[in-house]
Amino acid sequence: MRAFFVIVAFIVGTLSGLGLTYLASARSNGFGAVTVGAWSVWPRSGTADADPYARAAFARAGELPLERADGLLFEAASTDNGTPLDGRCATRIEGRMPQARYWTLTVYDARGRLIDNPAERYAFNSTEIVWRQDGSFLVTAAPRARAGNWLPTGGRDRIVLVIRLYDAPIGIASRTGEPLEMPRVTQAECPA
Repeated sequence: MRAFFVIVAFIVGTLSGLGLTYLASARSNGFGAVTVGAWSVWPRSGTADADPYARAAFARAGELPLERADGLLFEAASTDNGTPLDGRCATRIEGRMPQARYWTLTVYDARGRLIDNPAERYAFNSTEIVWRQDGSFLVTAAPRARAGNWLPTGGRDRIVLVIRLYDAPIGIASRTGEPLEMPRVTQAECPA
């Protein structure tokens, strides 16, 4: 009878450990996030200093994180005021990008996949975006086509915006230098 309880305890412990490991690696980029408005960045995720949870999350997803010297990845799953991003709404990404040699802005579904769309438009980069005269820009992520810089959301209920800055001379890892300015994220025209 004692062996039965040992086996049950072993099974419960193993399943609990595997379940918690799955949750930790599926829903986290690790510790050490820096938040600027709606945007979060994990500056140590691609370095030797990355915590075990970040390493597990990238290994599980099959992704190769950016090394700090190569660039930074910023992610926004909500607006500047904390409202979760809804792909059925018109989401405005507006302002200026931090200094970088090259950047991309991509929209993903809640599971981190590109959103299929007839326009085959998944992202904008610093060489193809239409700029305003003052050096700022406006990108609208919405389910239906818009004039200007438009990214289709496919009407998904949850979306995630990702900015990748390549060769960016910003000191976010050490939190030194001038305050970082990121584009504002707002939503409008949401279904009732």
